[in-house]
Amino acid sequence: MATAKLGAAQIEAGLKKLPGWTLANGKLHREYKFADFVAAFGFMAGAALVAESMNHHPEWFNVYHTVKVDLTTHDAGGISAKDFALAEKMETLAKKAGA
Repeated sequence: MATAKLGAAQIEAGLKKLPGWTLANGKLHREYKFADFVAAFGFMAGAALVAESMNHHPEWFNVYHTVKVDLTTHDAGGISAKDFALAEKMETLAKKAGA
């Protein structure tokens, strides 16, 4: 079964539940700031394991203590429930890592 692309109203409703996340270039977007590179990398390592278990991988960029994340579901041609599920898990991991 194909993953369904969410409509604008569904995306807007989902973003209300995820403070700090925005819509940018058709993707869910979030920028995290950590105490240092080790904390940022620790977050990325934990998020990578979660993403792999979901078979849903982020687009991300890291410089020192900053991690920028973009989520979209290529198979759906846009944002899907999978993106929101991964974003929620990333929020939990970021809080534990001190973002």
